[in-house]
Amino acid sequence: MTALAPESFREQLMSRRYEPNVAVVNELCDSLQSVKPHTEVPYVDPMHDVDECRIISLYSNIGGADPSGFITAGDDDAATRMLGIQWKLGLRPEFVMPWNVHPWHTPGEVNGKFTPDQISSGLKPLLKFLALVPRASVIVAHGTEANRLANLLLKTEVPMIWRRGLKTYKVRSLSGRAFAGTPARQEQYLEDMRVAYTDAMARTGLAKAAS
Repeated sequence: MTALAPESFREQLMSRRYEPNVAVVNELCDSLQSVKPHTEVPYVDPMHDVDECRIISLYSNIGGADPSGFITAGDDDAATRMLGIQWKLGLRPEFVMPWNVHPWHTPGEVNGKFTPDQISSGLKPLLKFLALVPRASVIVAHGTEANRLANLLLKTEVPMIWRRGLKTYKVRSLSGRAFAGTPARQEQYLEDMRVAYTDAMARTGLAKAAS
């Protein structure tokens, strides 16, 4: 949504980033940025809700930070694909929330391939983030780097993980080389994502929209 929004709407979203339904998460983003002052940490769009969130969309390296200042699935094509999946399933934004494997971006630069250390550095922020969304019990990990971080998460001995019965689904990134291929192959990638989110919705008690 934010990746496709006009400038005036982006400004409105930025002015709402500390509304009660997302304030604690975006304050965490500020805190993470303060740890690395010369970076920027994109915010979570105020259409999401920390109290209602059941599913986390965990994104791998998306390159550069979106100009909107908010977390997106990647480029415009990636954002459109993600919105299409959510629309088809009837997955409303308050029930899902995005997060990045490595929250930090260097302004004006595009992230290169993440090193193992960079992926590992995202573990503590992810744990802090999960603590702020108490009803979330599913992570859909998009891409190799998200899959690796999800594996690290499941190996931790933090009681919150097993207490929630946290489950992860591993799917492809929504853009870039990971999404390359024929139209038929790309449609299969999308179908795999729809299956993952459908199962995640069922697992968390959310009804899939009628076809």
